[in-house]
Amino acid sequence: MLGSQGGLGAAFVAFLALSTGLVDARRSCPSEDHDWVTVWGSMPQLTELHNLPPAPFNESGRVFRDTTIRQTVKVSLATSKLRLQISNVFGGSDLSITGVSVALPEDPSQAGGSTIQASTTQTVTFSGSQSFLVPKGATFVSDPIDIEVEAESILAISIYSASGQLTNDITSHPGSRTSSWLVHGDHIDDAELQDATRSDHWFLINSLQAPFPKEDRAAAFTIVGDSLTDGRGSTTNANNRWPDRLLARLQDNASTSRIAILNQAAGGNRVLADGLGPSGVSRIDRDVLGHPGAHCALLFIGINDIGTTPPTAAAQEDIGDRLVQAYSQMATRLHARGVTVFGATLTPASGPGQDYGHPEREVTRKAVNEWIRGATVFDAIVDFDKITRDPEDESKLRAEYDDGDHLHLNPTGYQAMADGIDLEIFEKCK
Repeated sequence: MLGSQGGLGAAFVAFLALSTGLVDARRSCPSEDHDWVTVWGSMPQLTELHNLPPAPFNESGRVFRDTTIRQTVKVSLATSKLRLQISNVFGGSDLSITGVSVALPEDPSQAGGSTIQASTTQTVTFSGSQSFLVPKGATFVSDPIDIEVEAESILAISIYSASGQLTNDITSHPGSRTSSWLVHGDHIDDAELQDATRSDHWFLINSLQAPFPKEDRAAAFTIVGDSLTDGRGSTTNANNRWPDRLLARLQDNASTSRIAILNQAAGGNRVLADGLGPSGVSRIDRDVLGHPGAHCALLFIGINDIGTTPPTAAAQEDIGDRLVQAYSQMATRLHARGVTVFGATLTPASGPGQDYGHPEREVTRKAVNEWIRGATVFDAIVDFDKITRDPEDESKLRAEYDDGDHLHLNPTGYQAMADGIDLEIFEKCK
């Protein structure tokens, strides 16, 4: 679950890009009257072996040799200018990029396509260079890109690497629920990719940022979560996770139409321990504070901590105590940087064959939820437990929301989660 630069020139390019990438959540701005805001992002992860790109794009000690990767993402807010951030945070070697372009897809309302509108293609440069080397462990942010994108529409990003990356440790987001396309050769400007290979993961791309006038009070609502936010149980290429459905509600409401969604969740992620991605308590500096415009955040994470802790009374009491301590620490650290913090209760996880629903674990889940509901460290509470639970058995999801494993929700359930959020809380995000 739950082509490259050389010598001093390369060093200068790297310095500029890295300096651009180390963003304070509120202060990165293109001019005195505009602020940059993240309008799409995914949580970067070290790619597990089974989520590496398929052959022939994955060789022993190398990936993406002579490869074009075309990926699509959903942009939260309308804009005419963007910056792209590429991540090599978990890469085992420097990342060589030969060229990057962006374009509108053939159908800007549909994710996962491999065809673009060639007339909209824009070449992307990084500190003035089309080819560059991202050092191991670093991120690079592009120069501003002029392209008109509507709110909630799809953008295609094409990346070409001639030499590939000389490692099998790469940065990706496996739970994209979106199809990407791989093909040999430099085809970043081609309208159609011939004989491309599909892979339902995002590789190397980390975020998109856009500038907004200060008077717009634009902001990114950042969700720190696990597979319930990453969208396990949602439909590939449909963008029907609960954050996607919440974005539609925000866009339909004039007072919230300048709030972007930043989904920083990964399946299996935990608050207290690394596993499928770094622990929640360790990654908020990068995944929340590292994004421009991240004025508010939601902590909806913890069920994997409970579910992977032994189901004894002593072990469960300990993990419950440690979870509420960690929530307090995360909220305190975010508040210190001016971020509004919401808490969310943990959804039910009981049912036949679901170990997370063991009675001792259910005691912990309910105790943690009661603490969240009464916690003064949060600026508002989203009660996902109440929204999704079966009124006849509060340890279980409503049957119509259950994806079948009694832990994850289906698209109907994710819609209910989005619909159950009081939009008035977002007044605190501005």
